Amino acid sequence: MKRLLPLFLLTAALLPAQQQPVTTNERWQLTADFYSATRYFRLDLDQHDSAHVTGTFNGTHLTGTNTDGHLKIEGTENGNHVIVDAHQDHDALTGTVTFGEIASPLICPFTATLVKPLPKTTPQTHEFKPTIYYRQYSALNKPVLHINPGDTIHTTTVDAGGNDENDIKRIAGGNPQTGPFYINGAQPGDTIAVHIQKLRLTRDTAGSNDDLVQSALNPSLAIRTRDNHSSVLWKLDREHMTASPASNSAALKDLNIPLHPMLGCIAVAVGPSDAPPPTGDSGYYGGNMDFNEIAEGATVYLPVINPGALLYFGDGHALQGDGELNGNALETSMDVTVTVDLIQGQRTGFPRIETPTQFIALGYSGYLDDAFKDATANMAAWLANNYKLNPSELGQFLGVAAQYRVTEVADRNSGIALKIDKSLLNNLHVPQAP
Repeated sequence: MKRLLPLFLLTAALLPAQQQPVTTNERWQLTADFYSATRYFRLDLDQHDSAHVTGTFNGTHLTGTNTDGHLKIEGTENGNHVIVDAHQDHDALTGTVTFGEIASPLICPFTATLVKPLPKTTPQTHEFKPTIYYRQYSALNKPVLHINPGDTIHTTTVDAGGNDENDIKRIAGGNPQTGPFYINGAQPGDTIAVHIQKLRLTRDTAGSNDDLVQSALNPSLAIRTRDNHSSVLWKLDREHMTASPASNSAALKDLNIPLHPMLGCIAVAVGPSDAPPPTGDSGYYGGNMDFNEIAEGATVYLPVINPGALLYFGDGHALQGDGELNGNALETSMDVTVTVDLIQGQRTGFPRIETPTQFIALGYSGYLDDAFKDATANMAAWLANNYKLNPSELGQFLGVAAQYRVTEVADRNSGIALKIDKSLLNNLHVPQAP
């Protein structure tokens, strides 16, 4: 029996070229008043004709109309009901977004601007000498520098105690950060890629201690090490890239361990309606992740939460073992060179790392078992999005390819890294878009 084309396809095929429906795609950045607190949202619109609009609001699919500049679209997904009701005036929207069911809605006024295509620019290198440092990942701190995607920043950081390259205290301790850096064109719903080009030590000493963090101790070891509260100075040989303790220990007098400079902290600011976390904390924004593979040659992927992303980094470590068992690493000042790229339209829910040989998904939580789950979910989302693996394929692949590392147990959150070798990913067949 001869198969007939669906009616809508047949109709479209018979239309003259000039009568074919035209779809326009627009992306809007919403700034909403959420009980006098600012929140940012992303709205994508597909205008199919003069009265038919589809789109997404922070991932929730919406349908509706845009008639004579009056936009009204709504939808429900995963229990989230959203209504956008606004008037358009050229490149601006003004209206309300309603959350929740009709019986008890939450209505927030908003303004929105049309996101324009990024202009093509020639990459530049910015020499930046910090004169101020911050101890919170706040969206309210004034950006110290505006850069374009693809630009490089060459700057310095103080150590976790606030001391600079001359070991002079510049600010109170607690992982003071250099930044924030504003990335032009970065909007909520995007991802920034921070390529760590160079990390250079700027002095010949680092500070640490002989403590062992509580989460690493059983009762017996806790008793044996109960008097461990001494600060330890380490000597750094920058020519041979080794470290040795400056203590009078007989057993450790010949210890000479290879250095591996890394950034303990790298983050974007949380939203302005959220209480800014201290720079000793970690979460979906990055922060004090203390993962020793955030080092030269690695790329860190972070979600854009605010316009401009507002990138911070600091807390240089000359060397750190897994878990940061002392509660400190070899804390020192650092000369840092990073290049920042922008991935538009892709949002990572939690920080991810790429090295020359591996993809790494991170998870941080108050308990290691929860961090383990978060890292697994982070990698599963990455594989499902980039490699289109279905649930069965995810289970099969992770079961043979996953490598786990404990990154951090010293702070409020513990961390787990799930690593996948790129060589295995090269054997996956990614479906091609039609």
